[in-house]
Amino acid sequence: MNKVYEQLKKAVCLANVELELKKLVICSWGNVSGIDRKAGVVAIKPSGVAYKDLTPDKIVIVSLDGKKIEGDLNPSSDTPTHLELYRNFTDIGGGCHTHSCYATMWAQACRELPCFGTTHADYFYGAVPITEQLTDEEIKTDYELNTGKVIVRRFNGIKPISMPAALVAGHGPFTWGKRRWPALNQR
Repeated sequence: MNKVYEQLKKAVCLANVELELKKLVICSWGNVSGIDRKAGVVAIKPSGVAYKDLTPDKIVIVSLDGKKIEGDLNPSSDTPTHLELYRNFTDIGGGCHTHSCYATMWAQACRELPCFGTTHADYFYGAVPITEQLTDEEIKTDYELNTGKVIVRRFNGIKPISMPAALVAGHGPFTWGKRRWPALNQR
């Protein structure tokens, strides 16, 4: 196994397991991905695997164009969204999608999340933005890719690294960060 892939898969696996520990997901609905830009690969949780059953060897490696490079399982159905964000938000090192209860309620209500205090302001400069609703055509064709595109459109003129999340109208939250995976910084 490629050492870069092995390190990235381990870090992404641990981040995915954290989602359940922090009660940010229910069932297997949510995923974390990480990118190694030097290698041109993304590691992401496989589709439908319970967090308690997740191990680094189950994490899937894909190219930025979505071709599966390594892994026996199918990558998350949200992979096209993650890839669209990585292709357009070149400063991010990792992404996350959950169906966390409260953030999903704001997204389902199609409302941005206002800044109510200093804790919010420590991470976001203003309200967490809501995207426009996907059109019926966008939902019927390449829904996951179009989810990424609607996020990218919403961030026209906004630096994604200074506003590290979006609520996808009628869906749920997507977040990202600059984080470089610790194991990868050692090479």
